[in-house]
This record gives sequence, C-alpha cells and structure tokens, in this order.
Amino acid sequence: MYLVIGHSSYITFCHLENEVAFTCSADHSARKWEVATGQCLTVYTGHTSIVNRILVSRNLLFSGSYDRTARLWDVDSGRSLQEFQGHRNCVLALAHFSSSDILEASNMEGKEVKEFLVTGSTDCTVKIWEAFRGCCLQTLQGHVGAILCIVLDVPNKELFSGSTDYTIRKWNMVTGDQLKVFRDHQGSVICLEVGDIIIN
Repeated sequence: MYLVIGHSSYITFCHLENEVAFTCSADHSARKWEVATGQCLTVYTGHTSIVNRILVSRNLLFSGSYDRTARLWDVDSGRSLQEFQGHRNCVLALAHFSSSDILEASNMEGKEVKEFLVTGSTDCTVKIWEAFRGCCLQTLQGHVGAILCIVLDVPNKELFSGSTDYTIRKWNMVTGDQLKVFRDHQGSVICLEVGDIIIN
C-alpha cells in the first residue's frame, strides 16, 4: 500500500484502465498514474475550474469541467488536442463513440473514422461534437434540469440521458430526435446502464 500525492485539492473522479489510473480534481487538472508504483506519469492542465469527469478511450482522454468546457487530450503526452465550447454551464457527463461504431463495415470502406464526444451539462442540454474538429453537430433539448448521466446504445444508434428533472430521455444519436421520455422516477436520475431488455 502507498499514498499517492500530486493533486493539490480533492479528487472528483477516478478511472482505472489496465495498469494505469486516471484522476481529476478540484485543482483544475487531471492526472495519469502508474498503479504498481503510484508514480504520476502525465498531468493534464488547461481547465480553469474544477474537473469533475474524465473518460478514457484508446489513446484519447476527455474531460468535463465547471469552466463550461470539455477537452480532448492525448493520453501519453498530456497535450490538449481540442476544447469544446458552447455549454452555458458546467459539463457533468461524458460519452464517446466512433463512426465505425454506428456504420456497417461495408459503409466504412475508404472512409475516415471520425470520433465523437457527447456532453451533458447543468444548462439542461446534451451536445454531440465531432471530436477532432471541436464543432457541435447536435444540441439535444428537452430536459428542464441538469444532465447528470449519459449512456449510449450504439448498436441501436440511441442515446439516453438522466437528469435532475426526474426523467430519462431517449434520443436518436444520428438525427438528434427525442424518441421517448421516461417519467416514473421521484428524484434525480444519477446513473444509467443499458441492458438487452431494460434500462436500470
């Protein structure tokens, strides 16, 4: 057992990925750690407020912050690759998918694979971004409370968002159309998971 020291304020989220751990903090940064030794391998700096969520996908790290932005980082170098500006309040939820996830292999032949980021905010909206260009492709509106969680059902090209307005909403990932509203909760929806038959 060892004590990991590096952040200068409290840690808001932790993600374990193989032999490394990723953390984000109220000190406005995220860090990558070697699990075996506790050594800090990379520091990701650029946000100007609390970093409350991170998401790791292959060699990409996404972060969401109270500074109203999300960012894309190179995992190994710590270099900021893109900043996503457009939300009017803090970014609380993140999800990621690739064009290869939603298109048939036959339709991908000869095409560049594109990466997409989905963000949820306390401004009551969900946004879908093209990751490397930083442009917002869709703004999903309908919630009347903060978006606390997002989950993707990639095979069906559907996105689910949970909110402090006590609802879950189902959206088409491609068109941005709202498909259904689930209204039976009596409190904020803080976590979502998609199964084969039901949503928990």
